[in-house]
Amino acid sequence: MTAHHETSTPTTAAGHAPEDHSEFWENRLDEDWTESGVGYKALGRSFNSWMYKAREEVFLREAGRTGVRRSSRILDVGSGTGLYLRWWNRMRPTEVVGSDLTASAVRNLREHFPDSRIEQLDITTGIGPFEPGTFDVVSCMDVLFHITDDDKYRAALRNISQLLEPGGRFVFTENFVHRAQDRTAHQTNRSLEWISEALGEVELSVEHRIPHLVLMNAQVDAPWLWRKAWGGLLRAATLTEVTGNLTGAALYPVERALARRLTESPTTEMAVARRS
Repeated sequence: MTAHHETSTPTTAAGHAPEDHSEFWENRLDEDWTESGVGYKALGRSFNSWMYKAREEVFLREAGRTGVRRSSRILDVGSGTGLYLRWWNRMRPTEVVGSDLTASAVRNLREHFPDSRIEQLDITTGIGPFEPGTFDVVSCMDVLFHITDDDKYRAALRNISQLLEPGGRFVFTENFVHRAQDRTAHQTNRSLEWISEALGEVELSVEHRIPHLVLMNAQVDAPWLWRKAWGGLLRAATLTEVTGNLTGAALYPVERALARRLTESPTTEMAVARRS
């Protein structure tokens, strides 16, 4: 579930977007259990495949810095199509547990990962069937900015912290914008300052953050004109699967180079936080 902008912004009287997203994601993943179902759907499956190829390289490089060992137990929150379960398993820890909000994702994950424990979990409401302090690492990739209610966002962080053992690592993606937050129907882009404060409230502190994507996603933390121009260009270049594949192939090497050289990104960043 990656960063993108909605065209409409329904809100409640309090100014917040409606929070019950379970039906939205249930329908979306039931209809399309592929990279485009959890990614930037408007850009098509071929482009999203290239996008996730770029993500994989960054993830494997940076997740290795969490100190994953053969004895490590890892929980992935919001597993979607299971890409991150697959990538965590490549590090050969003791156990990688998957979870998702939706029944459709859980059903598919259990079918495709028969040797893994998969649980249905709404991280905003509790820690489900797990005991506190169970995991050395918890990951939550492209999920948090889809929690549009600030109180539920803080609850999710509190539950994630509770699941970690002291000194455990929280691996996650966020947009960390350097401007005022903005809200759409299924996404809220929050500021670096706000997120850092919310993490600190639950004894989590960011050790480092790096670009997860640079050009292959909505430019949510760029100037308004660039956001609109680049978004329009990407959508035009991916109108068909053929052009989407060509665009992805052309951007992929540029994306790899930028993700290695830049310290911040105009779009999604990957962060590692430690529980004190």
